[in-house]
Amino acid sequence: MSSYNNSACYSEARRVAIFGGTHGNEMSGVTLVNLWMKNSAEVQRKRVETKPFITNPKAVEKCTRYVDTDLNRAFTPENLSAPGGDDLPYEVQRAQEINRIFGPKGSPEAYDVIFDLHNTTSNMGCTLILESSKDHFNLQMMNYIKKAIAPASCLVLLNEHPLLKYSTSRSVAKHPVGLEVGPQPQGVLRSNIFEAMRVILKHALDFIELFNEGMEFPPCTVEVFRVSERIDYPRDANGNIIAMVHPNLQDGDWEPLNPGDPMFQTFDGKTIHYQGSGTVYPTFINEAAYYEKQQAFVTTRRETLVASAIRKA
Repeated sequence: MSSYNNSACYSEARRVAIFGGTHGNEMSGVTLVNLWMKNSAEVQRKRVETKPFITNPKAVEKCTRYVDTDLNRAFTPENLSAPGGDDLPYEVQRAQEINRIFGPKGSPEAYDVIFDLHNTTSNMGCTLILESSKDHFNLQMMNYIKKAIAPASCLVLLNEHPLLKYSTSRSVAKHPVGLEVGPQPQGVLRSNIFEAMRVILKHALDFIELFNEGMEFPPCTVEVFRVSERIDYPRDANGNIIAMVHPNLQDGDWEPLNPGDPMFQTFDGKTIHYQGSGTVYPTFINEAAYYEKQQAFVTTRRETLVASAIRKA
């Protein structure tokens, strides 16, 4: 019998995967997963089978984000149900293969948890990415991690925006968890970023072990930054970028951006100000990989979610 009213019950998280190399030039996840594939003792826990996995081996080999198309946008119903064949983009073939191994997506047979390890060139620090505000298991896990690493910071980015949400590789799991750690240039390994990612994974796996052993987690609140809007660079009529992220905004991930604050600076030195209706918290500021996605940063709004008590079913 639960000691908390209205506890959410979840099955044991027995099958856990750690994805590295979803983007082949994000080196912390690539290096950690390669390390754990050689010796997985560090990521094994009682009652948990942890599988480290390189998601995009061809991109890792070339040290490039992807070969044909972004694997982390490829897990759409259309791609996963398309007839297989060599004429499909490499990453779509790979998405189908990953879905066979770890899914099928949305089914009871899918893996319980997938951690997808990413680096960003933005000054985001340690950021956990939550795909659903209703996933109380993940909310409790993120609360556990935040407390475990305090006073170091780990923020939670909530992306359930109906238009901005995308079909991630981790979305195959029942409980998908993204982890972004930066700033780190593409193709580069920085020891502080590598260690920060490693520590967060340790605490995440500890949480799963404790849950599986029967520990109940009481209700809690979790501060999240909910994705609100995608902001592109200013462009001319031909689509060419005509301004840069303003020096006042550069590296200011998670800092408040108020109406009237400097946002972009044109190449001839003019300032373009933020014209929104209220304070927002920008992140993924000047992310190198998002130039092709026509995104200078995303705005978020800060809110507090209440996570139910959880226990093992």
